Amino acid sequence: MQLNQSHRFAVAPMMDWTDRHCRVFHRLMTRRARLYTEMLTTGAILHGDRRRLLGFDASEHPVALQLGGSDPRDLAAAAKIGEDFGYDEINLNVGCPSDRVKDGRFGVCLMAEPALVASCVEAMKHAVRIPVTVKCRIGIDDQDPEVALDALARGVIAAGADALVVHARKAWLNGLSPKENRDIPPLDYDRVYRLKAALPEVPISINGGIKSVAEARTHLDHVDGVMLGRAAYQEPWRLLGVDPELFGEAAPHATMKDVFTAMMPYIESELAQGTRLHSITRHFVGAFHGVPGARAFRRHLAENGVKPGAGVNVLRDAMALVEDRVEASIAA
Repeated sequence: MQLNQSHRFAVAPMMDWTDRHCRVFHRLMTRRARLYTEMLTTGAILHGDRRRLLGFDASEHPVALQLGGSDPRDLAAAAKIGEDFGYDEINLNVGCPSDRVKDGRFGVCLMAEPALVASCVEAMKHAVRIPVTVKCRIGIDDQDPEVALDALARGVIAAGADALVVHARKAWLNGLSPKENRDIPPLDYDRVYRLKAALPEVPISINGGIKSVAEARTHLDHVDGVMLGRAAYQEPWRLLGVDPELFGEAAPHATMKDVFTAMMPYIESELAQGTRLHSITRHFVGAFHGVPGARAFRRHLAENGVKPGAGVNVLRDAMALVEDRVEASIAA
């Protein structure tokens, strides 16, 4: 059940986390994972600083641009801009439960308007040649997930969507905070499995509560792809196992120290352009797992990475505090 190897594994789009520095870091651990931007609204792209918002490093490919919006014309225009910037995929966010998203009539509240979502997908498909995909939940509030997910999925597929990513839990727009919506509504992986069984020709990926590459592999018995979110960010060393475990290929680098050594030229280039070191190293705090010196590594980065003029020597000194051996089992 591997219709689309390009979506076999992905790192989820995460607000305030999966910026361009984070994606370069993740790419050094896996050649195969599909990476996603943070959600960007159509308004920001159409009226904001596009180079700042959309610029990315060539090493990030394959990388997808996630859009937030509900106006088909604006989404089509933003998708075309994203394609022109070189993104490999446009993804429509129909899953984010934040208050700002709800007030703006986009994100997960669009689960209530499957016909509008289909119109958005159709408009984007007409505007670009790259794949257009949708990331959604199984439903919202009192919706029946059997009905709500089926309606959304069939509508966007009929409109031309190339793949679906389903976060396997509801979002409760009334009564739960965005943070609570990431944990409290129960996971229902079987609902996503049933969707895949009903739409065997459609690439469908599963997301939500998946904690390891080994766990991801079990889902691949039922769906085409797995998207890892917080586990990939908070414990990035896990990504060293993606290529060996899911694709039968060696990881780009054997250890996290090797990853950081490979990251040095990028960091030096960014610092020369005025980027603050902490903007990059903030993504590194979970890099070492169960290794003597991991706490000292984190502390050194936290205390010194924020100082004016901090340079790559801060990272080198932090690395020296970690015991020099294979830092973590990549098969975990």
